[in-house]
Amino acid sequence: MPLFIIIFLSIYSLMHLMVWWGLRPLLPQGKWVRASLLIWTTGMIFAPIIIRVLERFDLFFAARIWAWAGYLWMGFLWLAFALFVAQALWNGTIFLAGRSCTPVKRWALRGQRVTLFIVLIVLCTGTYAFFEARWLQTEHITLKSSLLPTDRQRLRIVQISDVHLGLLNRDAELNAIIREIDTLQPDLLAATGDILDAGASHLQGLTEAWHILNPPLGKFAVIGNHEIYSGMDQSIAFLEKAGFNILTNRLVETGGIQVAGVTDPTRGVSSSDKLALTGARRDRFTLFLKHRPWITDDSLDRFNLQLSGHAHRGQIFPFNLITGLVYPLQDGLYQLDSDSHLYTNRGTGCWGPPMRLFSAPEITVIDIVAQ
Repeated sequence: MPLFIIIFLSIYSLMHLMVWWGLRPLLPQGKWVRASLLIWTTGMIFAPIIIRVLERFDLFFAARIWAWAGYLWMGFLWLAFALFVAQALWNGTIFLAGRSCTPVKRWALRGQRVTLFIVLIVLCTGTYAFFEARWLQTEHITLKSSLLPTDRQRLRIVQISDVHLGLLNRDAELNAIIREIDTLQPDLLAATGDILDAGASHLQGLTEAWHILNPPLGKFAVIGNHEIYSGMDQSIAFLEKAGFNILTNRLVETGGIQVAGVTDPTRGVSSSDKLALTGARRDRFTLFLKHRPWITDDSLDRFNLQLSGHAHRGQIFPFNLITGLVYPLQDGLYQLDSDSHLYTNRGTGCWGPPMRLFSAPEITVIDIVAQ
């Protein structure tokens, strides 16, 4: 954990340096300006750590204030960082090309006007991203299967993932999600991890909201990395109180289908696709819940549909270009072989910055129809 903190602080500090370097044409001079920027930057770099410390000491109100300031700043900073990196790459290319073709040097993007234009783009896109994060979308897909029970012509699964209930996502966001799920009338509700993003002591009263959802085949959840960060035992207790059946490397049967789930391997927690799918019958439809959209050799021929989340499709463009390197199957439906699919949910909430850019939050409806 200390190594992770050091790496995070180093990367986040370099991002701040890049942004302040890009803003130089607009920044006033003077020691007071430099001192103010240093104080603000230091506070924002350490904000994620300060937030967790305040949470741990149950200073909820202070933690929320720091969360809103620190995570909004993180979102706008990422957008500025991406644009200033693009500007630097462009100017570097122009510099190299200009060594052999002098007129090309005029195409360099520098000066106050260019910097002001970049700032305006950041402010506009960041504001848009704040509102996009609240535009909950419902994605519908239909798959055929010959493995449904003979008395069932359609199985409707509703998936949520990465809600991140905590300091920023609370009653209003949760109630909107639950109202939408209720209108969809699922046969089965699947939560594929990171439903929580805070200690359960901060989430009192949020378990009851889930009780209006009573799909006939049940509510199932798996543990994601943020439930582990928040505390495994209290996360499980919260989800069970909300009415979820927690699948910790095991398989259950409900309504003639099989539902298996695996716990996220964060911090060395026991996680085994093979164990979770042990005993899966090939003559029955098998739903596999796994937080990360990874496919292992131990699982590929043992399930019909894997539901995952975790990657958020990057959440704020162009971060999806980075998450895509680790999770190439990070958004939507993928056919794995003739009889199995993976669906990766973009996330129903937000982690960190309460912003999404070109990656709207989603609830997924999967209709499995008899073939």
